[in-house]
Amino acid sequence: MGPALRVIVTRAREQAEPLAQRLEAGGHEVVRCPLIELEPAGPAELHLSGYDWVVVTSPNAARELATRARDRPARVAAIGPGTAAALRDHGIEPALVSSVSTQEGLVAEFPQPPGRVLFAGAEGARRHLAEALDADFVPLYRTRLLRPEALPTGDLVVLASASAAAALGALEVDLPAVSIGPETTRAAGAAGIRVVAEAKTQDLDGLAAAVGRAAAGAPSD
Repeated sequence: MGPALRVIVTRAREQAEPLAQRLEAGGHEVVRCPLIELEPAGPAELHLSGYDWVVVTSPNAARELATRARDRPARVAAIGPGTAAALRDHGIEPALVSSVSTQEGLVAEFPQPPGRVLFAGAEGARRHLAEALDADFVPLYRTRLLRPEALPTGDLVVLASASAAAALGALEVDLPAVSIGPETTRAAGAAGIRVVAEAKTQDLDGLAAAVGRAAAGAPSD
């Protein structure tokens, strides 16, 4: 186990605490500095009975789906274990959880022919999945980027979404980062952010373990 670090958690305010507490339990000092804000979007109710599959790509989309669905989808597909866990928290057992936590990974594992598919996700989400599966798309939330007056000082910053990576990149700070997965790592690279560790599983355990690996590779004071 490496030295304790001062870790900046950039998740939305309402989502930051479970990760922050996990890192604090591991001995790190955590600074909560949300760089994104989530807002509901799209229809107040979802009627899913005409679809063979509903696809969700984030825990937030899973929660919004469970809140607004007025009937049970035939089958639900999820990107990553964190999204699958959020579905299960609301009594929805995913029929497919991609082993690679990207849209491309889910498409590669999707049954063929896919039937009628609804992609429920973030406003402005990448449309690779929708195009590959000829899916309908419905936005369930939007992400607003936040700009703090000054980013707190720290040894490491945790990025749990591509949006957080974009927000951090706009601040033009030089901080090593831990990423939740491939799409976030790509977004971080495009924003000029140096990713020193990527979570092996896209959930809190994966993020905490990635911070631990980063700490183990960091020089001690």
